[in-house]
Order: sequence, then structure tokens, then C-alpha cells
Amino acid sequence: MSKLFSSIDFKGVTLKNRIVMAPMCMYSCMPEDGKITPFHVTHYTSRAVGQVGLIMLEATAVQPTGRISPQDLGIWNDEHIEGLKALNEQLHHYGSKTAIQLAHAGRKAQLDSTIYAPSPLAFSESYKTPKEMSEEDIKETMEAFKTAARRAKQANFDVIELHAAHGYLINQFLSPLTNNRTDQYGGAREKRYRFLEEIISAVKQEWTGPLFVRISTDEYATGSNTMDDFLYYAKKMHEQDVDLIDCSSGGVVPASIQAYPGYQLPRCETIKREAGIATGAVGLITTGVQAEEIIQNGRADLVFLARVLLRDPYWPRTAANELNEKLSAPKQYERGW
Repeated sequence: MSKLFSSIDFKGVTLKNRIVMAPMCMYSCMPEDGKITPFHVTHYTSRAVGQVGLIMLEATAVQPTGRISPQDLGIWNDEHIEGLKALNEQLHHYGSKTAIQLAHAGRKAQLDSTIYAPSPLAFSESYKTPKEMSEEDIKETMEAFKTAARRAKQANFDVIELHAAHGYLINQFLSPLTNNRTDQYGGAREKRYRFLEEIISAVKQEWTGPLFVRISTDEYATGSNTMDDFLYYAKKMHEQDVDLIDCSSGGVVPASIQAYPGYQLPRCETIKREAGIATGAVGLITTGVQAEEIIQNGRADLVFLARVLLRDPYWPRTAANELNEKLSAPKQYERGW
């Protein structure tokens, strides 16, 4: 059997293969309500039918002020649980495990309301200037992540991922490019990590299942976090019993990024090797051979696929054919599989 189609376990949650549907914002909720729509059910369930091992929902806002847009999926109140739970029932029916990415946009929120960030620095000229978070604001946001974890458990998710990448709120605290604070949440990297550290601790009060964290492993700007900083953060997360680091990059400040197949892999490999923690590879992974090489050579433990799964909901079948691997079909599809 190819390694890509081997199972892997995280705290008793067994994924049937190493293929993950990466979180991709769909901006498809009715404005302001943040609830699951028929589109979401079709969108995610089709990838479960296609035999994706772990389906991760798009960035899901823990507070209304933490949405990227008014059309974002939400988990900021109990009314969101019912739709998420019903969606999970569908995805589990086809053998996929499910994850939710808990998120807060911080200064990258494009909303009419006041937006918040560690420091009052706008992302660019076309974005609003955020309000600097007070310690009370910080405590409220941590409580929102904690409560969101409780709702995720009630909705029967298997995995939680914290979105600490792409220049959103947690990333803004981690990065010296966006965090100019002089209190306990800013300055040295130990203090910049405190916000994420306390969110992890808060979430773990409600959640005992697998916990992933997505980080930007390269900020593509002078004065940014170095690889030494990222290894420090990774080791701290490992100490806090985080199960996997999802290794993306960019988004902290406007930057020109030269993307090519596997362009984020070297940093993913370094974190896996040096921090001794499982990692997920992401970024222009498009073929079965490429994904198999990553897993077979121990460069990462999971592969996160994004745009290729938009093009082909049955990508696991495509990859299996490429690798001469037999992949069982849903019974209804056996005649054409």
C-alpha cells in the first residue's frame, strides 16, 4: 500500500488516509448570520464521497468582529451548532473525519464595525485601522475561542485547528511586524507567543481531542519572525500537547510570493525534524506522486490540498489511479469508479 493511503491516528481519532481538505473560505453564508447553507453541505459532502480522509471546514469566526467578511461561517453562538452537527453527520457517513478551523481575522476583517488587533496598524491603505486590543478585549477573545471549542465538541467535530497563520489575529500577535505592544503580550518572542499559548490552554479546558495549529512559516519581509522563532513556537506548542502544525506561509503583510510546487515544504520539514512534532504540508500539491513522495520520505505527516480539490472532488481516486492503488468506492458509485 502507498503511504499516502495509510491510516494515521491522533489521540484516538484515526484518519483513513493522509489526505486533508485544507480550509478554504467560501464566503457563502447569508450576510451576518454565519450559518451553514445548502452550498456548504454539497461542497463538503462531495469531498467526503470522494474519500478525503480529513475534511477541514473553512476559517470559522469565534466572534462576529473576527469575521473576514460578513459572509463568513461562524461559531460565535449556540445557534450555529445545529447546522454544523448536521453537516458532520453527512461527512461521517462517508467515512471522513472532520475538523473545524477556529479563526479571528483581527486587522484583516473587512467589516463595517470596529475591528481589533494587537496594535493599531492597518494591513494596507485599503484596510481599516484597527483598534488596539485592551487586556479585557484579549480576555473576551480567549473566552470566545474556549466557547467555540465547546460548540465544536457539541457539533461532533473530530479535530480542531487554530488559525494562527495568514496575518489573522493570532498571527498578528506572533509577528514583530504587526505587534508593537509593550505589555505582557508584546516585545520578546516569549511575550508574543503568550496570546496563542493562553488560547491553547483555554481551548483545552473544553477540548480533549486532536488539536492542530496552522502557522505562516515565512512572512516574506524584513524584520519578521525567523526560522529560529518558528522553531521556538513549534517547540512550545509541542510542550502544550498540540498534535500537528499545519505549515503554510505569508499573509502577514502585503508581499510578493513566488509560489511553485512544494515551495513551503523545506520549512515544514525543518519544523517536523527540529521540533519533533507532526506536520502538515500545504501549497501547490497537485499530483498523487508528489503527495506520496512527501509522505513516503517523512517530509510531513499529512498533505493539505486546496485548489486541486476544488477542481476535482474525487482527487483521492485520481491519486490512487496514478499510484496503482485500489481505493474503495461508495457503493452507489462502484459501477463508474
